[in-house]
Amino acid sequence: MNRREFLVTSSAVVGLLAMPRFAFAAGETIDLYSGSDANIIDFWSNIVVPAFSKAHPELAIKVTDAGDNTGLRAIADRGLAALKTKTDPQADIFEHFDPRLPAGGIDAGLWVKFSAENIEGFDHVNPLSVDSEYSLPYRGSQVLLAYDTTKLDPKNAPKTWEQLTAWIKANPGQFIYNRPDKGGSGGNFVRRAIHEANGRDPSKFTVDNFTADYANQTLTPAWKLLTDLAPSLYEKGAYTAGNTQSIQLLAQGVVTMTPVWSDQILQAISQGVLPETTGLVQLSDLALCGGFSRMTVLSNGAHKDAALKLASFLLSKEIQESIITEIGGFPGVSWDHISDDLRKKYADVIPKTIPTFPSGDWETNINDGWYRNVAPNISRT
Repeated sequence: MNRREFLVTSSAVVGLLAMPRFAFAAGETIDLYSGSDANIIDFWSNIVVPAFSKAHPELAIKVTDAGDNTGLRAIADRGLAALKTKTDPQADIFEHFDPRLPAGGIDAGLWVKFSAENIEGFDHVNPLSVDSEYSLPYRGSQVLLAYDTTKLDPKNAPKTWEQLTAWIKANPGQFIYNRPDKGGSGGNFVRRAIHEANGRDPSKFTVDNFTADYANQTLTPAWKLLTDLAPSLYEKGAYTAGNTQSIQLLAQGVVTMTPVWSDQILQAISQGVLPETTGLVQLSDLALCGGFSRMTVLSNGAHKDAALKLASFLLSKEIQESIITEIGGFPGVSWDHISDDLRKKYADVIPKTIPTFPSGDWETNINDGWYRNVAPNISRT
């Protein structure tokens, strides 16, 4: 799913061996590859690189846009081949990658195992964000509910699924979400319904446990929940075509509440696209899904030690707070290590849980099932 349609500067997709966006001259240069969106590349260019250069003038960073995860996969494959031949992989660190890829990489020793011994501030990492010993979380985002506080008093904002669905039915036409295959905010609202229909237990869904029969068993009750809500939605069952359109309807006062990505909405508020009267709330019985971006360091990179210094620097208070203020993301460290002012400002959206949902066959079946059962009259084009 394309999560970031909003407030992203247009840029050409760069190929696998794209020219670097930026580099600072110094004695040793860290080769970093990113498959993230333009706003994250800009964050590195404008915030991370200058700050790191100031703290470590002896080191430089060369950031190359790998285009997407496919580009990173190819570079990781190259790294694994280089490990076997004991040659230079010409890469040191990935800004965001899953070390489970390529297959056999972990067993072969391709990735550095992170610990307090090689990462300063390792004990500050948010336990909710940890996924593997070979990946280091540094930023995250999560789907929240955004609402107009001039229409809905914050003390009455729904904080459980039961309260949310009751509010939607009591306020027909004032809630909307996007089609699940058109953006993650609506897609994760649908997944929250799936979790609700299955005992609020995200562990029931893994990449490996998908079967057609199990999907039918677990998804069918969720379609009933969402079909029941449909007549109370905007225009009695309309759905936006993406994250951006949902935010636009909220900004225009057409609806009172909609699911949103945390980074997009915080950035929209900070830039004045949405007013300061925009409220944010997370469900407390089980939060809506989210995820973290996690760094990986190649064990055979020519500048491995320097890359580890960079990884440590990303956990510093300076950068972690910039993730919140500059790109509207969640910190990779626990909120206890964020300033009191920021922690108080975002108290209503600090997650107590960060559920995830597998992709693969689950994603295909959720999208197909939603159109077939919840919105059969809506074209997928």
